[in-house]
Amino acid sequence: MRGGPHAPSLPADWAEAVETWSHALSTERGLAPRTVDAYRRDVTHLLSFLARHWGEGGGLARLGGITVQDMRAWMAHARSSGLSSRTLARAISASRAFFGWLEARHGVEATPVLAARAPRYRRSLPRPVPAEDVAGLIDSTRAGDGRRPRWVDLRDAAVLTLLYGCGLRISEALTLRRHDAPLPETLRIRGKGGRERLVPVLPVAREAVEAYLAACPWPLEAEGPLFVGLRGGALSPRLVQKRVAELRAALGLPPTATPHALRHSFATHLLAASGDLRAVQELLGHASLSTTQGYTAVEEVRLMEIYRKARKNLERRTASRQRNAVGTHPARGGTAP
Repeated sequence: MRGGPHAPSLPADWAEAVETWSHALSTERGLAPRTVDAYRRDVTHLLSFLARHWGEGGGLARLGGITVQDMRAWMAHARSSGLSSRTLARAISASRAFFGWLEARHGVEATPVLAARAPRYRRSLPRPVPAEDVAGLIDSTRAGDGRRPRWVDLRDAAVLTLLYGCGLRISEALTLRRHDAPLPETLRIRGKGGRERLVPVLPVAREAVEAYLAACPWPLEAEGPLFVGLRGGALSPRLVQKRVAELRAALGLPPTATPHALRHSFATHLLAASGDLRAVQELLGHASLSTTQGYTAVEEVRLMEIYRKARKNLERRTASRQRNAVGTHPARGGTAP
């Protein structure tokens, strides 16, 4: 979210407060740099609007005079600028966090901001890849097509196996070090926001990594990356995404079959097998259970599809039996047995 080329610069103490708060998000709460940048942009958008809307300074104390009407005016401005409900909801969340910090740190009245209601929006459901298609992706990667060195095929198969078998994000798989292998029974993964989690490692994932290492021609340093590119440098996520896109096209899979979708598949298939939402939350490293609950909606959709198909089959069989009964009933012109 941007204030635009003509957005006024913030008063110096407002800008300083935003930077101090952003630093606290990074150091105290451990939020990822991209998340901190997004929050900073969101809050700057609100403050830039207020500076233009009020047309006056007044220091941090002036921010304590924000009203419900001011918040509504900003939200109307944001929507008229083309912001989606989802983006505006995030901006309101960031503004609440900033004004809550101002209240605790500087005694600025924050009630009108904290009371602001975010617009409702429909959360997009995760789109997992069916288990048989995951198997096809990994098997095709391992088999290769002769266009790449054999060790590259084994490397990509190992990465995809970790994404699906351990539920890793692609960034988490590619930050593994050489000293992490042979993979232990449990990996300690540092994910978003610096949150750590323990992830069990399936034998098939361990074996895939060992097969890659046995074929890799590069001497890998203990503190260096586990997965490397053709020239021995750290493997780029873009190359993994490109490889999956090629396989997707070859196998006739939908565009939603991405490396990250393998993590969705891990979560959905595990939830369907165990029903333990809390365990899946811990394995994925989600800060909020509501994020993990999205996978229950996926499972509900799948179950409804199964139900509808079963109902249609039942209706067809019932209709067929009725037609046969009519055709063999003597009173209705049929032939008696």
